[in-house]
Amino acid sequence: MFRRLTAMPLLLVMLSPAQAFDEVAYYQQLHASPELSFQEAHTSARLASSLEAGGFTVTRGVGGHGVVAVLENGEGPTLLLRADMDGLPVKEQTGLPYASTVQATELDGSDVSVMHACGHDVHMTVVLASALELQQRRDQWQGTLVVIMQPAEERGAGARDMLADGLFERFPVPDFNLSLHTIATLPAGQVGFIEGWMMANVDMVDVTLYGIGGHGAYPHTARDPVVLAAAIIMDLQTLVSREIHPAEPGVVTVGSIHGGTKHNIIPDEVKLQLTVRSYSDAVRERLLSGIERIATKQAEAMDMPADRPPRVEVREEYTPALWNDPALVQRAVTAMQRELGDDALVGISKEMGGEDFSRYGRTAQKIPSFMMRLGTVPAALWEQAQRGEARLPSLHSPFFAPDPEPTLSTGRRAMVAAALDLLQAP
Repeated sequence: MFRRLTAMPLLLVMLSPAQAFDEVAYYQQLHASPELSFQEAHTSARLASSLEAGGFTVTRGVGGHGVVAVLENGEGPTLLLRADMDGLPVKEQTGLPYASTVQATELDGSDVSVMHACGHDVHMTVVLASALELQQRRDQWQGTLVVIMQPAEERGAGARDMLADGLFERFPVPDFNLSLHTIATLPAGQVGFIEGWMMANVDMVDVTLYGIGGHGAYPHTARDPVVLAAAIIMDLQTLVSREIHPAEPGVVTVGSIHGGTKHNIIPDEVKLQLTVRSYSDAVRERLLSGIERIATKQAEAMDMPADRPPRVEVREEYTPALWNDPALVQRAVTAMQRELGDDALVGISKEMGGEDFSRYGRTAQKIPSFMMRLGTVPAALWEQAQRGEARLPSLHSPFFAPDPEPTLSTGRRAMVAAALDLLQAP
């Protein structure tokens, strides 16, 4: 159960379509009041109320705390705009006057500090501001605008849960999906883009190894799962280097190993936690099957208990790889260049992070999708970093601090420009 230990008061910005939207103030309120994955009750209520006040037909509680807002404006295409809402269990150290001091209880019962360290506060503000502007400028477009405020992106579950709750059965099916994500390596005022693969398949794998415990001085009387774990960890590195085509990206990382209780006791169990990254489904399957094969065969080679073979479990929070539709990217970038200028649009490289926005394009409808990357770095810090005098905080860092005004303004202008171009009657 969610328990808010300390938090700033939540201030709800209520707007009518005729009122100006103070995007910086709204962003700062969201930044100061983050909520963990699956616990976005106050955030979703705030966004739903703002969309209702802006003239949208709003449905709450879709796939958990998800919000779906619809604005119909005659015959024409349907465009989906999506933002994610959840924060991270990170203690903010930015020193900002609106820094988060929120603490909350995780699903496992642990008390944690909470921060919007991945820019979801930016995403929500930009998508909301864009939606409200499009509502005011509906004489310039035709069609249907669908706005999604999605929970639990950081757990790779929010998009899955909203789709499972009938997102594309209960609401208009988009012709295009559009979203954005902050990037910590571009200055505020720039927008990054890439055609094709942008982010990776993300799998989390739990491996449990069983041995026979005993005294550390008499290893011949035991079967040591720590040594087994060491052999498996080393062999896993050959999956990418020797079994995957050199031109195909892949990552297998053992992020956690736990076993034993004392210096001189051989344990009977060791647990490993892995993250596995890929782009193609074939590579993904090769990596996952290879993990199980290596664990099983190494256990056999070391004469571990045959009645307790290694247990390899692929967790449910799988995030599929994100594909940016090339034709949609070209069209949207052209529209954004007209609004922002050519220098504001920057080509970027694909990466091995994950984003469950990918799921909206992987449905049976095969919807063209595009996620842009929004620069956030303050100009002075960017210039210092270019001279080698400073390091840029990454996403998920307790020091991640976007420059609000140029970041939000650029994101809104870019998204509105792309939306106006896409929402034209054929």
